[in-house]
Amino acid sequence: MNTEGLGPRGLDRRRAPRFRYQAHLEIEWGSARLKARTRDISAGGMFIESEDVLWVGAGFRARIAMERPFWLDCSVKRVEPGLGMGVTFALAEEQSQQHFQDLLAKLAAAS
Repeated sequence: MNTEGLGPRGLDRRRAPRFRYQAHLEIEWGSARLKARTRDISAGGMFIESEDVLWVGAGFRARIAMERPFWLDCSVKRVEPGLGMGVTFALAEEQSQQHFQDLLAKLAAAS
């Protein structure tokens, strides 16, 4: 049996490589503004470390604090109480696509 891609929970469902990446986030959820930080990121998801976690299925916008910040439309896919939440996302602004791709290329080259 080939065990490559197996994790503690069985088959690894990730389709895109995930890179360790730490940056501050501002979460916009309705009228609330929450502070958090990323732990890792991929082409369509990330893990957010936060004391204030939302529930599976919750949607929100997040702004990654960078030299050229950009907004992501996020959806919570899993919650780890006391640690944070795993989310999928889509870029909120079309012009951010190239900036985001540049970030992923930089992370890939560094790993």
